[in-house]
This record gives sequence, structure tokens and C-alpha cells, in this order.
Amino acid sequence: MLDWLRSDPRQDPTIEVGGVLLPVQVRRNALAKRLTLRLAPDGKAVQVTIPRWTPTREALAFARQGAPWLERQLERVVPARSIADGTMIPFRGLPHAVRHDPAQPRRVRLEEGAFLLGGPADSLASRLERWLRGEALTKLRDDLDYYCARAGRSVPDLGLSSAQRRWGSCSTTGVIRINWRLIMAPDAVRRSVVAHEVAHLEHFDHSPQFHSALRALFEDNLHDADRWLKREGRSLYAHFG
Repeated sequence: MLDWLRSDPRQDPTIEVGGVLLPVQVRRNALAKRLTLRLAPDGKAVQVTIPRWTPTREALAFARQGAPWLERQLERVVPARSIADGTMIPFRGLPHAVRHDPAQPRRVRLEEGAFLLGGPADSLASRLERWLRGEALTKLRDDLDYYCARAGRSVPDLGLSSAQRRWGSCSTTGVIRINWRLIMAPDAVRRSVVAHEVAHLEHFDHSPQFHSALRALFEDNLHDADRWLKREGRSLYAHFG
């Protein structure tokens, strides 16, 4: 379905955005009707999606024309932050403080408004990420079961994604992958992404039929969920890039 123009990122062309040289990653999409431009959530690449027949030079020109918009997006990227005692990290939409006591057990324990961890400080980030991934898989499985039941479909395989540019995906073989970082987002936002991918099991496009199916599946406000991701989504990459 998707053809990446270059598989080696060192060969990607670059453009200047706000005084920073960023690689331009171009992909061809058989379903694309127009060129689309976005900044990777971590702000480290420009991504252009094009129809199969579009010349590469048009994609690069499109990216250069969008440099002012990209610069505004770059200003909104949340800088990478280290994890230490007192660091605030969202969990299911609410801020939680990291509480580190080296004398306590290494495993993560969740208390109201806090993650409690012991053990060495240099492994806090990796241990907390593993815990969050586990929580994400549990919640996402529940979400997938729920929306597949609503859609009257069997439950497909589920995988966790670490993608830098997508919150979810549904393959032509019916495998659904969801970005694990959504466990840090409000529940309704996470669930909207799962419902979106379940709707793709029936409609592998973004046609009116797809949007109608999605509206029937998702019980909350899609507009609010989409708006939250556009406004806050990059913040989910601040600690676990």
C-alpha cells in the first residue's frame, strides 16, 4: 500500500525550517488524492504523503512551500525531558508525579497521582515505559473487544506501535496496531483511535461510509478527541521519544 521513496534516512533530502535542517521523508500512498504535509511528533523530520503518480520534485517543492507552517509547528514541539524524582507524566489524561526512593522495590506501583519506584535512578525511564506499555496493552485489548463487538466483527490481532507519525494503523490482513503512548492520553482519546481502526476493518479508506461507521461505533465526541490529539499529541513524546 505504501512505498517509501528512500529506505535509508541518511539519503533523505533536507529543507530548512526555522534555521534547522530537517530530513524530508516522502511516501507514496495508493489511496492518497492529494499531497499532505506534517511534522513528525518529535520535530525531527518532515513527512510528505503523495499519490503514486506525483513526481518527487513536486513533493519537495510542496514541503518547501510549507516551511512557514512547519516552523510554527516546530515551535510547538515539546522538548525531550528526563525522568527523575518529581517528574510529572500523564496517565490516562491526568498528571502523575514520579516518586523515586532507591530503597523501595524496583517495580512500578501506582498510587493516586503518583508512580512509585525504587531501585537505581538510571533505569527509571525504561522501567516506567515497560509498565506503561503493559497498561496500554491491557486497556487497548479491552477497547478492541468492545468496539469489535459493537461492529459485529471478530477481534483481530493487536500490536503496540511506537510510530512517530501515526496513532494507529490497520493492515490489509486485519492486524491493528495502536501507539502505546495513548495510555497517557484521556481515555476517550485513546478509545477514539481504536474505534477509528476498527471502522477500517470494514472500510479501508476515509470515505463517507467509513466516517458513518466510525460515528456509529464511537460513543463520545470525535471532534473533541481529534482536537485533543492535534493540540496535545506531541506532548506524549516528551519523556519517551
